[in-house]
Amino acid sequence: MSGTAGGSDPALAERRPRTAARWNPRAHSAGFPAPARPAEQQGPAQPGEPWTDDPYAHALRTGRGPLFLRRLSPPAPPDSPAADGELLPLDIERWCAAPDTADTTVLNRCTGPVLDVGCGPGRLVAALSAQGSRALGVDVSPAAVARTRHLGGAAVRRSVFDRLPGEGRWGTVLLMDGNVGIGGDPQALLTRLRTLVAPGGRLLAEAAPHDEDERLTVRVEDDQGRHGRPFPWARLGGTALLDTAEATGWIPAGRWTAAGRPFVELHRPWHGHRDQHPTATGRPEHV
Repeated sequence: MSGTAGGSDPALAERRPRTAARWNPRAHSAGFPAPARPAEQQGPAQPGEPWTDDPYAHALRTGRGPLFLRRLSPPAPPDSPAADGELLPLDIERWCAAPDTADTTVLNRCTGPVLDVGCGPGRLVAALSAQGSRALGVDVSPAAVARTRHLGGAAVRRSVFDRLPGEGRWGTVLLMDGNVGIGGDPQALLTRLRTLVAPGGRLLAEAAPHDEDERLTVRVEDDQGRHGRPFPWARLGGTALLDTAEATGWIPAGRWTAAGRPFVELHRPWHGHRDQHPTATGRPEHV
């Protein structure tokens, strides 16, 4: 199964100049973030703002944690596997390092041009680019996009629910490092991703390490209590992820675990395959 996409290279289409945010005097009105305010001065969460402010940006610039998602609601289940059910650790050091053995099992399954959704600091995009593969990262965080480009990868600052380069022509879409939680609505997210990948293409997604299926409100927080704004998130274990994938028209094609991290491979049906799931162009109400 090819999964490759024809036409112009989606990894290069609509790529934004690296210096646009720095030199454009109208950047703020064009959607670039205003200077970050202290967390205690920030108001309610606004659409598109998760992951853009300190302390997440600071952690990406330094490559170090600790950093957490603090659960704001609902309360953690009594049998939560985390040491502190209200704090979900974020593996910043691993994200900012070179791909590890578990990442390699995913990279080896990539075919065609690759879109990394929620690329973070860009280790996978940079690795694919270094080996001659066409790849593009997409992330809402300016710090993530900047670090990806610094590593030699291509990246754009956008939400996955915005218009993206090469829609319907990507050979592989990546959803790693807990990014199935984006928007707090996995069904809407997986439906959206089907519009991005080419017919016969694949989605390689990382699941939560335990049998979980949660919708929650969280915020990014460091060990000093500095934090960003609340936003919706989700956590799905492998079984829940596969169930959601099948409900949104994906065909399960594989499941494996590497270094304690579970992954699934899903395929978009080819043209002509009976498909009861029309693609969506919208976004979750709360994104």
